Amino acid sequence: MDKLLFASFNPHKIEEVAAILSPIAEIVSPKDIGYQFEPEENALTLEGNALIKARSLFTFAQGLPVIADDTGLEVELLNGAPGVLSARFAGEVHNDVANRRKLLHELHALPTPWKAQFRTVIAYIAPTGEEHLFEGVVKGVIATNERGKNGFGYDSLFVPDGYNVTFAEMSETEKNKISHRKRALNCFATFLTTQ
Repeated sequence: MDKLLFASFNPHKIEEVAAILSPIAEIVSPKDIGYQFEPEENALTLEGNALIKARSLFTFAQGLPVIADDTGLEVELLNGAPGVLSARFAGEVHNDVANRRKLLHELHALPTPWKAQFRTVIAYIAPTGEEHLFEGVVKGVIATNERGKNGFGYDSLFVPDGYNVTFAEMSETEKNKISHRKRALNCFATFLTTQ
């Protein structure tokens, strides 16, 4: 596969996915083909939102292969919240600072450790229109305060199992080796290379 459209306008995500999939395909952003529409992510699941984004771009791109992802931070003591609402947990879409602040506020009176997992679902639509889903999960805990300057979203609060640093304290290369997105993309890459 030469080119693969990635249905995201998030430059951090595009960079991350391009780095992970570079041996398999060149990642093309929606802006590169003149697509500027961001469909409403109103599904009740990560799978549903990933498919909404993938289907919208696939229709516009007239049969080019497309992937889209949706990621949620699922906190055990909050019954899986923020989950599918992770990007808009505090109300405003993609206000990372407000989302992290609200998460710490919700957890502050609850006993630690605050077990959580990051879960990514990748939706892939082949040129034939056939749809496939791939999942990646990384388990860990929520730190009691923000740590680190790298990454985005909840990275400065998430400490993966087996580590004593947050995703935001890791380099991009270190994070990409173990991240939920990497695990989902590995499943996707395995699927592609065995077709």
